Amino acid sequence: MAKTTASYEAMVIYSLKGGEDSVKELTEKFKAMIESAAELVSVDEWGKRKLAYDIDYQPDGYYVLYTFNSEPAFPAELDRVLRITDGVLRSLITVK
Repeated sequence: MAKTTASYEAMVIYSLKGGEDSVKELTEKFKAMIESAAELVSVDEWGKRKLAYDIDYQPDGYYVLYTFNSEPAFPAELDRVLRITDGVLRSLITVK
């Protein structure tokens, strides 16, 4: 049976509480995680943006968009890890 892959986008909003260094560290951590289990197409750093509403009393977040191709099981695991990682305010994974 052939393995099926799909194209996905993961939008992640990182907390700026820990400073720019912690944001870069988290960006690289998830980039490495995606590369280990999927084909990473691009990492688009949107940078610091004002949130529509405060999340955990924070008015700003650091936006990063990851685009990757993978099997259907990987996005669920990525979502699980994003949810339990300190420093991640919000994340959304969608099929392109």
